[in-house]
Amino acid sequence: MATSPPNSRKRVVLLGATGSIGENALRVIAAHPDRLELVGIAARQDWEKLAGIAQLHRVKHVGLFSDTAGASAKASGRFIPGTQFHHGMAGLVALAQMTEADIVLVAVVGTTALEPTLAAIAAGKTIALASKEILVLAGKFVMAAAKAAKVQLLPVDSEHNAVFQCIQGHPHAGVRRIMLTASGGAFRDWPVERLAQVTPADALKHPNWAMGPKITVDSATLANKGLELIEAQCLFGLRPEQCQAVLHPQSIVHCLVEYQDGAMLAQLCPPSMTFAIQHALLYPERAPGVDSPLDFTRLLSLDFRPVDLERFPMLRLAMATMVTGGCAPAVFNAANEVAVAAFLTGKIRFLAIPQVVDSTLQLTNHAEPADLATVLNCDAEARRIAHAQLTRFKS
Repeated sequence: MATSPPNSRKRVVLLGATGSIGENALRVIAAHPDRLELVGIAARQDWEKLAGIAQLHRVKHVGLFSDTAGASAKASGRFIPGTQFHHGMAGLVALAQMTEADIVLVAVVGTTALEPTLAAIAAGKTIALASKEILVLAGKFVMAAAKAAKVQLLPVDSEHNAVFQCIQGHPHAGVRRIMLTASGGAFRDWPVERLAQVTPADALKHPNWAMGPKITVDSATLANKGLELIEAQCLFGLRPEQCQAVLHPQSIVHCLVEYQDGAMLAQLCPPSMTFAIQHALLYPERAPGVDSPLDFTRLLSLDFRPVDLERFPMLRLAMATMVTGGCAPAVFNAANEVAVAAFLTGKIRFLAIPQVVDSTLQLTNHAEPADLATVLNCDAEARRIAHAQLTRFKS
């Protein structure tokens, strides 16, 4: 595990600097200049936003996944003198393995994050992981690599970070179950019959969180909570039946961990990603936060209710893949990405998202993968089948 010299700043590489996680991470880094130093940044294609970040934080290692964007960035003259540009997947890998880095925050969306994460692990870097898809896709390989390299993998998702905090110092055998909380998304209180008329604009109005389009839709279907349960099973070495979800509209309690004696521990903080990001970047230190903490001098209520799996079939499908195992979670993830993209572009209805995923799961092989190549082939095949299924559920 990479460690900083005593009394020095942790040097951070941020993969996915222009997304919502990246923006919050930059706020945390800016708030703690005595503890954190940004040494490398990457984005898919928004080189202009990346230039602003590089100038503000004086970063000289810049990566762009898009070759076209990379060429534009290099020719722009907008970056500080001496900037080294890194392009494509090779560029992400180079940044993930930078000798100057102590911790790599992986906030790249989708399966693109897999190769640089494994590269960072191989280089002995501490990983702050915000990209849940790679554990859903190839969790057993990522966790095995981290264990072999003795690398610490710190979860950045608010729910998994909460579980991580609640289980510290407790024997694994003492955990009976974990419960991840779900806001219920944009349509939590809509009459079921109205869901047939949902538009992409409706789905992007999350009641509590400010996130990207794909994850906001996933929150509305509860696919996001399903992916988080799969990730939690992998991260914490749990059985499927030990991973559950509960609706909590306020998004203040981020997890509940129940122990064998019936006692529960919970982690509470306002619905801002800065809390989880800061915990991961500064761990095991604590420092004043970026956003205001909870104020118990004001009226505060916490409500919980069970999830209706008929109303949220995506959660039911995700939980079924945890029991099936093998490539089933990867198929769920791939088909969901295809279906959500189709919904956001008006090709299918909101209620067709679980139909596309369910039909894709029925048409794919879920055998246990022997290696990463098998997993990636499974992912590609699931996407091909899911695209073919879209024609059955056109708007």
